[in-house]
Amino acid sequence: MKRETEQWLNYADENFRSAKILLESHLYNPSLQNAQQSIEKNLKAIMIENGLKFQKTHSISTIVTYLGKHGISIHISEDDLDLIDTIYLSSKYPMGSVLPDFDPTEDICLRCIEIANSIQSYITDQLISQKM
Repeated sequence: MKRETEQWLNYADENFRSAKILLESHLYNPSLQNAQQSIEKNLKAIMIENGLKFQKTHSISTIVTYLGKHGISIHISEDDLDLIDTIYLSSKYPMGSVLPDFDPTEDICLRCIEIANSIQSYITDQLISQKM
């Protein structure tokens, strides 16, 4: 595995672990931000490992589409893509919630952490299978 890929995976894991700790502390906005960042960094790690042109975007749906065009299928529902894509831009500015239409709850954070965990596991499995 490329050293740069490992760095991205390490940062993604830090974001994932942070999302869980923040949720336990009832800090929902930053928990969601870290879950989104974990997903984004895991997806970018697989781009790097496969020598794909780096995508300078925070849109998970854009990254997933790009990967799909290059034969890398990421298993995530359209609803989950929509949820994760609502997080990044609105979390950049202190205008209330990271979600534009409602305040985050523990259940929403748990769902986003589940999505991040699923993506992280899938990416890890893909990278391991590429080594073989």
